[in-house]
Amino acid sequence: MADPNSLPLARSSVVSAHALITPYIHHTPVLTSTYLSNLASTPRTAAELADTPWAGQAPANPKIRFWFKCENFQKVGAFKARGAFHALLRLVESEGWEEGGGRERGVVTHSSGNHAQAVSLASATLNIPSHIVMPRISTPAKIAATQSYGAHVLFSGSTAPEREAVVADVIADTGATLIPPYDHPHVMIGQGTAGLELQGQVVEAQGEDKEGGKGRGGLNAIIAPCGGGGLLSGTALSAEGTGILVFGAEPEFEGADDCKRGLAAGKRIEVVKSLTIGDGLRTPVGAWPWKVISDTKMVRGVYSVTEEQIKATLRLVLERMKVVVEPSAVVGLAVALWNEDFRRVVEKEQGEEVWDLGVVFTGGNVNLEGLGKLFEAK
Repeated sequence: MADPNSLPLARSSVVSAHALITPYIHHTPVLTSTYLSNLASTPRTAAELADTPWAGQAPANPKIRFWFKCENFQKVGAFKARGAFHALLRLVESEGWEEGGGRERGVVTHSSGNHAQAVSLASATLNIPSHIVMPRISTPAKIAATQSYGAHVLFSGSTAPEREAVVADVIADTGATLIPPYDHPHVMIGQGTAGLELQGQVVEAQGEDKEGGKGRGGLNAIIAPCGGGGLLSGTALSAEGTGILVFGAEPEFEGADDCKRGLAAGKRIEVVKSLTIGDGLRTPVGAWPWKVISDTKMVRGVYSVTEEQIKATLRLVLERMKVVVEPSAVVGLAVALWNEDFRRVVEKEQGEEVWDLGVVFTGGNVNLEGLGKLFEAK
């Protein structure tokens, strides 16, 4: 990779990245849903709060207006295209890489699917060979899509150390340059362009009010899923200095809520072994993203949801919005709908105003068979 210190971890770098990658990515749409906004603005029932720390207490009563950034319509079906194109474009322009034979040796990465596809596409677009290490438990659709872009796919175990061991072998054999799935500033900054676009699109959509005055002023907050932390940290950078609050969302199943637990403990958790249905969120937060996420001025908090809450939210998006997304993509929305701690924060912060909350739908790489099995499961 290019020097990680070549770009500052700042909003200005996200703006620069957006200009660089714009010719290579889709400017994805932002959708709204009155139904889901109303659902989020309805207090949870006593039955729903039973067996929670909030049992017997008055439920939160937030007022939320959702804005959904649909990165499921992005190239390769996920936001990961942004970070991959940005990282590779910076690599190509870095001093000495191409002259030293870097292009011929190619690039390598490890990923459960979406970053794999993104690096495969970006490298093919830029005429660079790619080697992709994928866990054996990756969904067949993601494996097939990665291969379809021309990558050389190798398989590994599901934990980060197991993936990284195979990557090390590839580098030793080929001299390929590593493109980390999340743990590099250029990847983080590239992912942050989704948040940057979302901010501008909401302001544009709000426009002017009926009296011809100023619009509502844009987003109050953005919530993004957190696996390795590239998107969450990049989103935080994109919102730096804007007054927009940024929150993270995770599955809690089998310890997939490592970011939330790490923040509580004051130390990054380095190993995650979870088979959550949010397969894109099975990784620990990287060291570089942690620098941003652990700063409470950048990320206000991280919240988690259960597998059943993720499934219920996925069903709502499929049936009410008619939008095809993967389970990982709806974790942020699930937090806004079901996590009482988060909902109380919104109620406290919003005052008398309705909160304009941006939600990043991170990807849509799921097949019909996979969806069927998911909803058949007991």
